[in-house]
Amino acid sequence: MTKKSMRLTPQEMDIVLERRAEEVALNTNDNDQLSSVYLDYLKERGIQPEEVVSCKHWQSANGEPRFSIVTKNDNSIMTTYDREVLLNDIADVVANHKISYPRTSKELLGNHLLVVNPADIHIGKLALAKETGEEYNTEIARLRVLQGVQGIIDRAQGYDVERVLFCIGNDVLHVDNVFNTTTKGTPQDQDDKWWKSFGVALEVYVACVDMLMQVGPVDCVHSMSNHDYQSGYHLAHCLKAWYKGNKKVTVDEGPAYRKYYKYYNNMIGLEHGDGAKMQDIPLLMAQEEPKMWASCKYRTMFLHHVHHKIKTKFQSAKDYIGVTVEYMRSPSGADSWHARKGYKGAPKAVEGFLFHRDHGRVASLVHNFED
Repeated sequence: MTKKSMRLTPQEMDIVLERRAEEVALNTNDNDQLSSVYLDYLKERGIQPEEVVSCKHWQSANGEPRFSIVTKNDNSIMTTYDREVLLNDIADVVANHKISYPRTSKELLGNHLLVVNPADIHIGKLALAKETGEEYNTEIARLRVLQGVQGIIDRAQGYDVERVLFCIGNDVLHVDNVFNTTTKGTPQDQDDKWWKSFGVALEVYVACVDMLMQVGPVDCVHSMSNHDYQSGYHLAHCLKAWYKGNKKVTVDEGPAYRKYYKYYNNMIGLEHGDGAKMQDIPLLMAQEEPKMWASCKYRTMFLHHVHHKIKTKFQSAKDYIGVTVEYMRSPSGADSWHARKGYKGAPKAVEGFLFHRDHGRVASLVHNFED
C-alpha cells in the first residue's frame, strides 16, 4: 500500500510564507519593479509612504507579491494570523453572549394591564382572491400580526401600563404535520412548507414580545388549539427558551386547555374556544380556580376559534359582575373551505384590552384590517 504524503493547501502555504517573511525597507532607489508594486499597493489602500512603520514582503505559493504593513496611526491592516485570532475571539463572544434588556424603572410602573390577543393567525394558510375573494398567505399573516400589535400599543398610549399579557397559541400555525393537515388530520390549503411556517411564527412572536417589552414586563400565556395542538405547544417552548434568563418575560407554555391569569382584582381566563360549552365556562372558572375566583370582582374568559365577535355576560348576583365570556376576532382571511361554506364577512382585526387594578376593564382596543 502506497503511503500518501501530506500536502499543504495554497492557503496554508501563504500562512507559512508570511511567517517566514522578513521586514524590508522598500524605496524607489532599490528594486524598481518591487518598489512599483509596493507603491501601487499603498496607493490602492490610501496609505502614504511616510506613514509606514514596518513592512513585510513575500511571495505567495502562486508567485504573487504579498505585503504586511503597519502604519503609524492605523493598525487595521492585519496579518492572516491576527485575522484568525480576531475571528476566533468574535466566535467566542457570540457563543457566550446572553441577551440583556434594560430594567423597567419602578417609577414607570402603572395601574393597568394591557392584554394583547392576536387570535387565530393561521400562519401558512393559503387563500387566493380568484377563488375566495381575498388573498391570505404567510407574508400577509406576518405583516398583520406585527401591524396589529403595534396598533394596539399605539392605542394604549396615555394609560399607565404596569404589565402586558400577550396571548399566544390559538391556531397560530395552520397545520400540525408534514402532510399539511390539522392535528386530527383535516387537509388544509397550505402556502409553504411546515418548517418555514414554524420559523416565521417564532420570528413574529419574538418581534411582538420585543415590541411589548417597551411598554412593560410581558407575560406570555399559550392556549392549546385544534389546528396545531402539537406544533403550537413546541412553538411556545421555543419562545420560552428564547427569553430564558430575561426577568421581563415569562412564558406559560403548559398543555392545560384552560388557563387563568390574575391581575389584582381581575381574573382572566383563556381557552381556544372549541372545548367547553360557553354556558359552562363560569362554573368551570369557579371550580378550577376557586381562590382566584373568590378574590377577584371582575372575571373575563377570552375564547377564540370562531374568528368573529361574540360577547356574553353571566351575572352571579344583582349589581355584581359575574363573568364576561368573549370570542376574539382574527386577522386571517377565509380559505377555500370557509368561502364555500359562506363563513365570510367578519371584520379582520387584532384586539387588545386594558384592565385597571381595581376597576376592571376600562378600555377595548381594536386594530382593523381592510380586505
